[in-house]
Amino acid sequence: MIFQFPALLASLVALPAIWWLLRARSPAPRTQIFPPVRLLSQLTPKHDDAATPPFWLLLLRILAAALLIVGFSGPILPGKPVPLGGSGTLLVVVDNDMMAAADWSERTTAIHAVLDAAARTNRQIILFPTAIEDRENMPPLRAISSADASRALDALRPLAWMADRHQARNGLDAIRAQGLSVGTILYFSDGVATPGKNGAATDRAFAAALQALGSVQEIRFADSSAFVLNPAPVTESPDHQTSDASGVMAKLTTIPSDAPRRIHVRAHSQDGGTLAVTDVSIPAGASSVPVSVTLPTVMRNRVDMLTIDGHPSAASTLLLDEGDRLRPVGLIATGSGDTPLVGTLFYLKRALGPTSDLHTGSVNTLLSEPLSVLIAPDGTLADPQTRAKVNEWVRQGGTLIRFAGRTLASSEDSASEAETDDDEKPKVADPAETLLPVPLMPTARQLGGAMSWGKPQSFAEFPENSPFHGLSIPKDVTVSRQVLAQPSADLTAHSWARLADGTPLVTHTALGKGEIVLFHVTPTADWSNLPLSGVFVSMLSRLIDHASGVDIPSDTVILPPVLTLDGEGTLGQPSSLARGLASSMFGSTPPSPEHPPGLYGSKAARRALNVGDTIQSLEPLSPTGAVTNPAGHRPDRRFGPDLLALGLLLLAADVIATIWLRGFSLFSSRRIGKNRAQRSMFLVMIAALSLNAAQAQDTAPTPQQTDVPGAALETRLAYVVTGTSEVDAVSREGLQGLSDYVNSRTSAVLGHPDGVRPGKDDLAYYPLLYWPITPEAKSDPAMTSALTTFMAHGGMIIIDTQGVDTTTSNSNDTAVAGDSPGSAAALKRVTEGLPIPPLTRLNDHHVLSHTFYLLHDFPGRYAGQTVWVAREGEAENDDVSPVIIGSADWAHAWAVDQNGDTRFAVLPGGDEQRRTAYRFGVNAVVYALTGNYKADQVHVPAILKRLGQ
Repeated sequence: MIFQFPALLASLVALPAIWWLLRARSPAPRTQIFPPVRLLSQLTPKHDDAATPPFWLLLLRILAAALLIVGFSGPILPGKPVPLGGSGTLLVVVDNDMMAAADWSERTTAIHAVLDAAARTNRQIILFPTAIEDRENMPPLRAISSADASRALDALRPLAWMADRHQARNGLDAIRAQGLSVGTILYFSDGVATPGKNGAATDRAFAAALQALGSVQEIRFADSSAFVLNPAPVTESPDHQTSDASGVMAKLTTIPSDAPRRIHVRAHSQDGGTLAVTDVSIPAGASSVPVSVTLPTVMRNRVDMLTIDGHPSAASTLLLDEGDRLRPVGLIATGSGDTPLVGTLFYLKRALGPTSDLHTGSVNTLLSEPLSVLIAPDGTLADPQTRAKVNEWVRQGGTLIRFAGRTLASSEDSASEAETDDDEKPKVADPAETLLPVPLMPTARQLGGAMSWGKPQSFAEFPENSPFHGLSIPKDVTVSRQVLAQPSADLTAHSWARLADGTPLVTHTALGKGEIVLFHVTPTADWSNLPLSGVFVSMLSRLIDHASGVDIPSDTVILPPVLTLDGEGTLGQPSSLARGLASSMFGSTPPSPEHPPGLYGSKAARRALNVGDTIQSLEPLSPTGAVTNPAGHRPDRRFGPDLLALGLLLLAADVIATIWLRGFSLFSSRRIGKNRAQRSMFLVMIAALSLNAAQAQDTAPTPQQTDVPGAALETRLAYVVTGTSEVDAVSREGLQGLSDYVNSRTSAVLGHPDGVRPGKDDLAYYPLLYWPITPEAKSDPAMTSALTTFMAHGGMIIIDTQGVDTTTSNSNDTAVAGDSPGSAAALKRVTEGLPIPPLTRLNDHHVLSHTFYLLHDFPGRYAGQTVWVAREGEAENDDVSPVIIGSADWAHAWAVDQNGDTRFAVLPGGDEQRRTAYRFGVNAVVYALTGNYKADQVHVPAILKRLGQ
């Protein structure tokens, strides 16, 4: 043990004097009944010496004084730091970048242990972080005391970019140039090599600069894992299915490990709610794996951020912007549309698949769904009735994209003029009738070939008013045939793309609230090689974004930072050092102090700058020196404050004991009654001493209590244990949240919920049972028998599939519901054999809709889902429905975590929908507890009339 202020220990020599002083105590006060005044002179005190306190009280006082003296001297129990070695100034180099954020607290603990050890030998410290936020105002590197270094370390935070080892090497060279003598070098490394083409050379130069200053000891943390979430790569499988089609939203990059690993990736909405949690398995030796998140499109488009549980870092956070949304796009089917290489839909599907929620079908089918864009290949709008339906859809705000072909080139709709007399002006065809943005020439134009004098035309630069502006055009993309637009004064204003000879390639016009766009070539390689190029994909993507109201800034537009990530992956306001970034630089700019990761630009044109945009692989850092694992090392422990607190407690005990001793002879009713202060002090002391004993007695269970189930002592809700940990956890949190809500809003008092296994656990104690149906759910005779008995004796079961089985459902409600494949078959399996009465849809006339709250809909996590209850007059037990069956996923809407926060987002109504979900839960609980009493209230007027009131 060591002391910060050993001189104070000299005060211990005063303990004998303190003993002598403390031996005396004033005698107890004596009550004297005064006789006549003349007798006062005859009174003489019987005791004029001080009383001696008991020996134990003396020891108590001496111990308190000793503890105070030792506490003020600053005792320290030495820790177990990393071996320092050597002498002289200690250089502590710290990687404080985003790769060190996940275990930052462990790193600072280990560094504090080193600083404490250096303080005991009065060694100077140079604290050298490798990630710098403000390069222009860097503090000078100099040796400081251990206390100053400890304060500087406490102020240090992990930053949202990689360690700048190039700049750090310059700083090390500056230390050597200043002539600072460095005795020992400790490098707390994140273990990740600098990414990029020149990363290896930068790391070697940094290691050489360190080693030039002295012997280097590198500290690495064995449990540290580096992860980077990259945007989902746009790749295609051999069957032409893209990564987005299979639910891949990101790529996880890590340093290969010899052992397999498993992590959890969480999808967040903009308000912080959790939309999904997915398990990601990393095989041994793997450097990257896809991250698949299975969500319906409407929910996928609400995902704003992906994070890795247990690894808070800017690198393990992926922000999504408007470009990551899947817009619903409809493709009008044709007879041979899927024929490889020649089908009219073949290239369109390949181009739109990665970035769109693609639907293929007839016009009637497609227009019955919510769409942003409708794409019509040649010949699909020949029918006038079909054109009329599409016309109405466009007028309401839809965007129609058409492609030319042989049918359009020979159609009467392509003629720009109707038959007229010679003296009359030609009548231009109405776009509302033809669904064409501009009048067309009656035949197609042939460029190149044996019968043509011309040659295939290349593209001209896209005009500034075009959504394609800024796209690079490959020189080998040419057009050999096109349908020509009729020349007109406003043709330029309607043209978004032109060929080199000035003829329009893509034209557009407004129709009502919507827009019509025409590609003057086919979507196949017959008329041009445009569908074979990457610019075709980009053009379609720009059109879909344009149709969805997303602004497409030009390459030179500077987007200002709006929200930025810190090193631990938390979004916040940008710092004063953050600068705007040109639109063309997103995806290729690594995060830095000037351009931290985050969201840039206005809401309609928001772009995300992520760490994973530029880091596609991670490599381990080559050892810079002797590598040490800091496991088991700990900093010094200062227990002076503990001794001071104990000394003060002993002094408080001395006060209480003194009062006790002085008041011990005052127990006569007369004396205590005349000294209310002493009596009050005595009562407070007795209450304080008995409090702990009373609490211990209350918390100790009696033998009779241990054998009684908790549900028999208080009303509890229950849920069926499925065996799936995530589902069971949500069921428990959901019923806990509902119980808390019921307790705060009604007179019911519910305890914490229980998980039960029907057939094994007694269900008689529970009024309501929540049963989430998983795709693999099964039942057995014992379970069916237990549930049948439960229902027969008045119990009620809420059966929740937690989503819609889209493989069997034909409902239009699936667009706003979770996808629960296999749940329909599972529901049929587990309910087979149960005495479920005939069911009907729950509406606002049913008793359940007004048992406590007046409700008109009954949402959970998803709104608009059908809820089924027993048909009126078909149920036993006072016509109370024994089951409530639905797919609204009520548990996720009710769920609260240990902090009382709601973990999961609800769609699409937000907090108002969650409040309605809670109210439906209250109605269900009251319905299960009280039955059909609300239905009896309709007879109250008749009863009162009969009674004459």
